[in-house]
Order: sequence, then C-alpha cells, then structure tokens
Amino acid sequence: MTAVRQRRVGKGTEAAEDQPSEETNVKPDGKIPSDPTGGKLWSRLSITVGGIVAVSLGLLTSVYVATLHENDLWFSNIKEVEREISFRTECGLYYSYYKQMIQAASIQQGLHGLVYDNKTESVRTINILERMNVYQEVFLSILYRILPIQQYLEPVYFYIYTLFGLQAVYVIALYVTSWLLSGTWLSGLLAACWYITNRVDTTRVEFTIPLRENWALPFFAVQIAAITYLLRTHLQPVQERLTLMAVFIATFLFSLTWQFNQFMMLIQALALFILDCLDMLPTAKVTWLYIIQISGLLLVCVLQFFNSMILGSLLISFNVSVLIARTIQKNLKKGGLLSRLGKLILHVLLVMCLTLLINKFIKKSLNLESDEHIFKFLKAKFGFGATRDFDANLYLCEEAFGLLPLNTFSRLSSTLLFYVYGFVLFLLTVAAVIVAFRNLSGSNQVRLKEKKEEYTVTLKPDAAYSLVHTVLFGCLALSTMRMKYLWTSHMCVFASFGLCSTEVWKLILKCLHLYTSQRTQVIKYFIPIITLLYISYKFWPGIMDELSELREFYDPDTVELMNWIKSNTPNTAVFAGSMQLLAGVKLCTGRTLTNHPHYEDKNLRERTKQIYQIYAKRSPGDVHRILRSFGTDYVILEDSICYERRHSRGCRLRDLLDVANGHIMDGLGENEPDLKPSLYPRFCEEIKKNLPSYTVHFTRVFQNKTFHVYKLAKHK
Repeated sequence: MTAVRQRRVGKGTEAAEDQPSEETNVKPDGKIPSDPTGGKLWSRLSITVGGIVAVSLGLLTSVYVATLHENDLWFSNIKEVEREISFRTECGLYYSYYKQMIQAASIQQGLHGLVYDNKTESVRTINILERMNVYQEVFLSILYRILPIQQYLEPVYFYIYTLFGLQAVYVIALYVTSWLLSGTWLSGLLAACWYITNRVDTTRVEFTIPLRENWALPFFAVQIAAITYLLRTHLQPVQERLTLMAVFIATFLFSLTWQFNQFMMLIQALALFILDCLDMLPTAKVTWLYIIQISGLLLVCVLQFFNSMILGSLLISFNVSVLIARTIQKNLKKGGLLSRLGKLILHVLLVMCLTLLINKFIKKSLNLESDEHIFKFLKAKFGFGATRDFDANLYLCEEAFGLLPLNTFSRLSSTLLFYVYGFVLFLLTVAAVIVAFRNLSGSNQVRLKEKKEEYTVTLKPDAAYSLVHTVLFGCLALSTMRMKYLWTSHMCVFASFGLCSTEVWKLILKCLHLYTSQRTQVIKYFIPIITLLYISYKFWPGIMDELSELREFYDPDTVELMNWIKSNTPNTAVFAGSMQLLAGVKLCTGRTLTNHPHYEDKNLRERTKQIYQIYAKRSPGDVHRILRSFGTDYVILEDSICYERRHSRGCRLRDLLDVANGHIMDGLGENEPDLKPSLYPRFCEEIKKNLPSYTVHFTRVFQNKTFHVYKLAKHK
C-alpha cells in the first residue's frame, strides 16, 4: 500500500462604503451613494493595496500547497514511476491522458488516440473526450509542446504547477467575493486567511492533484465572484454585459472540467429560483443566469461529442421548466400575501412536474442511463428503501460519500470560523425571513412606513444570494462529506463578509440600542483585525512546523509490480483487477485495462461488477470465462481487498459481491433470510492453494507481499 515516511536524509473595488438601507433593499431606488471618504485618491489607493494583497495571498497559497506536496513525497527526488504512482486512483487515469498526449508523435495523433481509444477498456473503442472531462489535459499538453520550456521543466512539473497556480486563482476569487459583499478588502484578507488555516477542510489539492474538482472549483469561485458583482444595484449597461460574459466564461470552464458540474449548478439554480420566487433578486438578471447555465452546459455537450449524461441532466430540464412556468404564470408577483403564497405553491408544483416530465422525455427518447447509479445511491442514502444494487452500495460504503464527520466542526471552530459563520448565518437568515415576508405581503403602505423607520431590516441581493448559496451547499456537505469543499470555502467568504459588514453590525447595535455611525465603523474594522491577530498568533507556528516536516513517498510493492509489468509483459497485454490499481497500471505501463475508476457509464459499471467476481465466491471456470470475455491476459489480486479490514462487515467489497450474488457473507453477524451459502469458496483465497482446478486456468507469474499476478490460459 502507498505510504509516506520520514526522510532518512539530512537537512471589484473598495466599495464606496455600504449603500444606505433603501439601496440595499430588495427593490432599490437605483441611486449611487456619494463617497463618504471624500476623495478619489483614497479610494484608488485602497483598491491598489487591496489588489496587491489579494494577488500576494493567492501566490502565497500556491507556494504553500506546492511546498507541502514536495515535503510530503520528496517529489523532486523520487523516480518517475513513484511520481506516477503518487497520482492515486482516478487521478492517475486522468494524468495518463496528459502523458499520452505528450508522448504522441504529433498533436493530431495524440487527439486521434483519445477519440479512438482502445486501451482504456479492452475489446472496446471509446471516445475519451466524450466520456471524460479531460480537455484540460489536452490543452495543457498542447501548451507544453508549443512553449519553449521542455529543456527547463519536466511535463509532470508543468502539470502540477498549473494546478497549484489555479489555487492562486481560487483564493483571489474568494477574496474578491468577500470584498464585494462587505465593501472592504479587509474582509477578503480574513477570508483568505481562514481558507489557508482551515486547509484540511477547504482543499485537498496537495495530495489529489489531477482530481477534477481541483480544476473546476477555482472557476466556480470566479463565477460566484462575477455573480456577486452582477447582483449589485448600480451597474451601467456596459458593466452588466461584461459581467455576464465573465459569468458565462467561468460557467463554461467549470462545466468543462468536472463531470459533476450539472449537480452543483442545479443547486445554484435552486438558490436563484428560491430568491426569485421571494422577490429578492432582479428577475431579469436571474433569467440571464438560467440562460448562461443552459448555454454553457450545451456548449460543453457539443465539445464532448453530445455526451448523454449532459443532455439528460436535471439542470437543463429544471431551467427550461422555470422559464416555461414563468411564461405561463405572468402575474406571479402581484397580489396580497395569501394570493402570492397560493401562486407560489402552484408555481413550485408546476416547475417540479415540468422538470420531471422533460427529463423523463429526454432520457426515454435518447435511452440515457449514464447517471442512474447516482439516483440509486441517493434513493438508498436517504432511506427510500434498502438496495442490493452493487453500484449504489459501493458508494454508500465509502466514507467520502457518508455524512460529514462531527470532528470537522471542531476543526473549523478552532479558527473561530464556524462560530462566526453560525452567528452571521443566524442574523442574515432572520433578516431574509423579514424581507421575504415584506416582499410577499406586497403592501406599499407598509414599505413606505418602514422606509421612515430607524430600525429597517434590509438585505442586498448579493448578500441574499450568498446566504441561500451557503445554506444549500451546507446541506449538500452535511449529507455527503466529499462535497464539503464546496461549502467550507464559501463559509470563509460568508463569515468574513458578515464580520466586516456595516449592515450586520448596524442591525446588532440597533437591537442593543447602541447604534451610531462612528461606532459601527470602528467595530467593523476592529473585530476583524483582532480575529486576524488571533489566527496569526495561534496558527502561524503550526504552519511553520508543517512546512519544515519532511517525509518521503514509500510504496515498494507497487513500484515492484509496475516495473515487473513493464519488463515482463507485452505492450498489448490486457490486465484485470481493481479500478484503483488499474488506473496506475495504465499510467505507469501503458497496458490495456478491462475497467477503470471513471464510473459514469452503465456498460463500464456492469463490466466492473463482472471483473470483481475475482473477489466473490465463484468457480475458477466461471471467473476464467468472465475474464476472457473481456480479453484479459493477466489478473492482479490484492490482499488488501481479499482480506479487507478497513470496512466493517457488510461494507467490504467481498460482502457487497456476496449480497449481490445472493450469497451469505463471511464472518459472524446477521444475513438476510433469502441469502444462501455459495457452492464455491472465495476465488481470491482459494487460487493461492494452487489446486488443479485453478492451475488449469491460471498460472501465477508474480507475487510480493501485496499483489499476486496470474496469467490466464487461452483455451479454445
């Protein structure tokens, strides 16, 4: 197994202060407030300083994660095969296409090899550009080939430095979003510091570099920053058009780089839908955002050769349904409270029904089944009936797809982030409820009266969007741990905005009958500065210790296996085994695979279940027949899977296979009444006894402490 060990060697602008309450309400009067500082020079100086701080923090974050990666693996000193093995599971699969493009005789041949690929799935020719989101690898490989850097920079370093560089873009985008929301770049500074000090929960780029989310999330953060600016109330037409273009480009790049883009943008579309229904966002801007999501996704669909998973996405069905329903219900935002609520309920039901009908129609017409495993997983996860489906249980038993662990909150609380976040979330939720009720009531007299009141509660459109965004993605993170990185990064933005917001402190001080303009200004700067000093004092020594800790990549068994495969098997050999290991086999050796970790294809999922019968209770003849049907020449068995102890009974891979095959599971514990004992022992255990019934089909050709490789007999 891969491990690390201790090294054995020696040493928008600084907003012109927050707008008045009439401006920040849901329906602002459009007036642009005067600059309270009384000078453009100060404003320009503040913008310049804030911009320099943003870029500096972004670059420092990039260097920080790059240093951690180097210190953890001693990447600069290990062999190429060890570097490639360090790209674990699906990361290795994605990087293999970058390597394939680099090693191709020409760019045209490299692209042809991806479009007509017959090495990723044996006895099948697939289009990698259609199946997987690897355009970033294609672009980066072409860039490396045409730039005069080959003599100075190895391909692997060009690749990882690009990903670490995107972390700079990520942090700058978070910084700018917080700055736009609060009106002060101090908020952006605090957001960036929280992102860095909570690195364990905000990113995993330093040890999963090629993972799709590490490409996509920086563009998602840029998109959110652009949306935040778009929702400001005093934009000129030119500014609005340029911002819409920025939103489109960021949305397109986000969609192009991650296969789960449609699900993330569906949550974003739900946030826009909720706020539009409550009259808390300008309808025209929301419409543009719906259209941008659809057009961005369809453009990606075209580039991915009309990928079926995109065409059948719920996002496209939902956005089209909203636009249709809005056309049908033209008077949705007129009337009193009860009338509005009735129309709203009808509108929601209409949108839901249209979404399901359109989505069902598209999937039925095109016979789409690419994402059915995701819905099976969600159905089982949220308790809508138990399932024996192998694919759904494979996800359910992975810790990454389980509930968010409680120790996450203790880590986030140690930096004060979670405390501040919860406080700001509570205040803005109360404000949102008040504003939503006021909007739905539709009483002009009430609104005119409240404008004269000193204690008016308001919520700017950009703050309202940020609130609903963080709530929805928080629910996603709580239900699925792997998605926490979408929430925790925005948590840094939301908490820092609240701590530096004039509106938040104004509301608090008015409730305490302590409000004055001067006191508000002092508190909105004093509290964040104290927080920054506390974070620096508490966590700076730990960061320095972390940067000084030197370790080394150490996985001799896998290195030995890869070297043996390269030296002792033909280039055309086909290998079967676990998805995770085979991704490394393709990257390190270039051999053909039977299956791989990119699971978004029904045929591949069925194929993987069949290949995994090597860990089930099946006869040697059955296993041999199955493997040979996929053209397998060699099969790799892993002791860590055959004798797995990482998962509890019922979640071990062999247990999932037993249940799916209708067999009783091993070990003490209950079994479902209809499960029966298998007629055969477990294949991966029994084959090691070299019994005649096994040796007639399989010959062991390699063995070490972790892996056993068997060559299949080619019976006629």
